[in-house]
Amino acid sequence: MSDPADSGFARALATARRGGEHLVLDGGLGTLLERGGHDLGSALWSARLLVDSPGVIRAAHLDFYAAGARVGISSSYQVSYEALATLGLDHAATTALLARSVQLVEEARDDYLGGTAGQDSPPLFTAASVGPYGAMLADGSEYTGRYGIGVEELRRWHRPRLDALIDAGADVLAIETIPSLAETEAVLRELSGSGVPAWLAFTVADGTLRSGEALSEAFAMAAEVPEIIAVGINCSDPSEVTGAIDAATAVTSKAIVVYPNSGERWDAKNRRWSGEAGFPGSAVREWIARGATLVGGCCRVGPAEVRAIASAAS
Repeated sequence: MSDPADSGFARALATARRGGEHLVLDGGLGTLLERGGHDLGSALWSARLLVDSPGVIRAAHLDFYAAGARVGISSSYQVSYEALATLGLDHAATTALLARSVQLVEEARDDYLGGTAGQDSPPLFTAASVGPYGAMLADGSEYTGRYGIGVEELRRWHRPRLDALIDAGADVLAIETIPSLAETEAVLRELSGSGVPAWLAFTVADGTLRSGEALSEAFAMAAEVPEIIAVGINCSDPSEVTGAIDAATAVTSKAIVVYPNSGERWDAKNRRWSGEAGFPGSAVREWIARGATLVGGCCRVGPAEVRAIASAAS
């Protein structure tokens, strides 16, 4: 078994921490695709484009690298064997699609590095998105953590996707938008002993996991698994970030990753977002000062916002 701390990404992360520096993540892939006029209204979300229009996804990854992201996250968040079966894809075809999602990020990275703009670029990395069980259900349950199934069932569901994404060879696994202690335990038990570096990001509200359970307990669980090289939050309001950083640093010495939503509010009655996208540079600088090394954005954060994050953090 390889040592996750020996991976190129883990070494870059450790170097950044020692130097008080940071690595900028990309933003919301779905946001960028929707802004480009692509309909993501189906239960398959961006997975539909991964099947029908992979070049569009590759171009979106390239836009994020060009905006200053050093880590691109794959479009595998909502790809599951069960969901893709509704399109007639069997197990082998879905496994190939998961690998393709990582390949598209790698191709976009290589495209950027091969161009004039990328010739003086620092190393760029790829992350394979490991979304929660609720993403497959496409009913918003990742924002409650109430799935109605236990740890063993969650382990069985996550196992084949984790295996496929590990085999795909991304630099790091981005295990993200995890809402509960049960799903935390499930992914940690599946990842433990694999030797594959990963970060684990939770979705939170009012200082707790979406399930209402203690965020500090989730961080403490992750602290025990060597494969987890960073912990933090994503797909949460920016106001949650500083508290999450403090909760993490109180129980673990692992690196901190934060990539919140834009701060806009979803108006369910009128079915639209309100407010201004992005968060102030002062917030980004505070997150880094408090200990965040990996900083980016999630929903409603596009290349312009990533460029602002990179600028604020420089």
